[in-house]
Amino acid sequence: MFYHLLKHVLLGPLLRLLFRPRIEGLENIPPEGAAIVAGNHLSFSDHFLMPAILTRRITFLAKAEYFTGPGLKGRLTAAFFRSAGQIPVDRSGKDAGQAALREGLGVLAGGELLGIYPEGTRSHDGRLYKGKVGVAAMALGAGVPVVPCAMLGTFEIQPPGQKLPKIRRVTIRFGAPLEFSRYAGMEGERAVLRAVTDEIMYAILGLSGQEYVDRYAAEVKAEEEEKRKKARRSSR
Repeated sequence: MFYHLLKHVLLGPLLRLLFRPRIEGLENIPPEGAAIVAGNHLSFSDHFLMPAILTRRITFLAKAEYFTGPGLKGRLTAAFFRSAGQIPVDRSGKDAGQAALREGLGVLAGGELLGIYPEGTRSHDGRLYKGKVGVAAMALGAGVPVVPCAMLGTFEIQPPGQKLPKIRRVTIRFGAPLEFSRYAGMEGERAVLRAVTDEIMYAILGLSGQEYVDRYAAEVKAEEEEKRKKARRSSR
């Protein structure tokens, strides 16, 4: 109930008024039945802008840190994300991928829309990074189409580290659904998962026009953070 109140009364109308999103290809979202919407991830605002413009409910797998913050602020944040239909996923440890897979397949088994950011984390520099294969495992395991999505302008309104977004117009673009029935029953083969994931990322790239980096974003972030730490140590 709170999800629909948030979307249709409290937050959704405000977001549409402030950011006046241009919506392209909305007809590519299936009117019913399970499907995955796979998008680039440029900003914290992405979590709210895409659901605000969809007529159907969409559930995202959100990092568990959003649900475990300390104090009153942490409890309020967790309550907000749960009310917005987000599912917490622990991204640490060797079983993190399997936990996300189980949660995602559960959403799809209910005939719902599942939102996924295949990069696994927000882009820290506006580029599009290599996708993780979980999106392919879910698409093949559930036998559902994947709708590629590109958020344009959200990095400029709220890059990582900026608490409040700038009020500027953004574009949300959906591509034609991708179907992978030719790979039915092959979700256990790593090469197939990689091929499907790369096809999805290529479709997102075609919609977004971003520069592509054939590396995982988390790895690049870690390397750059290590370089900053070394630079700080050497300057002392």
